[in-house]
Order: sequence, then structure tokens, then C-alpha cells
Amino acid sequence: MAVQKYKKYYELMVAQNQKMFDQFLEVHNNFLVDEKKYATQFHTLGRDVTDTIRFWERKLCSGMERGKNSQYSSKLAEKFWGQVRKTYTHIDLVGVEVKK
Repeated sequence: MAVQKYKKYYELMVAQNQKMFDQFLEVHNNFLVDEKKYATQFHTLGRDVTDTIRFWERKLCSGMERGKNSQYSSKLAEKFWGQVRKTYTHIDLVGVEVKK
């Protein structure tokens, strides 16, 4: 069975940016344990990671927004982000400040 396009792009993205994603995974896991201590690192490195992810998302979905494939494009982008969230469960918290 062929690998789905979004999974292929995810694997390429991680392979081409291996060092950055390895660092972020370590910071991400530390952030889960002690949020206050690792928040600065998480948000700083997380911005670069999310920029990279968005670049690859645009690359994956480019040209599909126009015409009859626009609905497919949004679903494909959501699958791509779902693949990202399997490894980086708190990626959506990058840049979010929580005030208590």
C-alpha cells in the first residue's frame, strides 16, 4: 500500500529538519512535566517549529485551494496537522500565554 501524501510530507519535513525537531521533542516532553520551568524554551523553539510546519503544510496543499479541490485541501491540511499532533501533543499551545 502506498504511503499517503500527507504522511510522506511529514516524514520529509522531519527528516530535513531533524535536529530542530529532536530538540523540540525534548523541550516538549520537559514542558509536559514542568510547564513553568520550560515555558520560555517551549515557546521560543516552538515558533520555529510551527513556522516550519506551516511551510510544509502550504507546500502540501498549494494549488488545491482554487477550484473543485478546496474542500479536499482543508481536509488534507487537517490530516497533516493530526500527524504532527501524534508526536507533539501540545503543539497548539506554542505562543499561548496562560494568565492565572
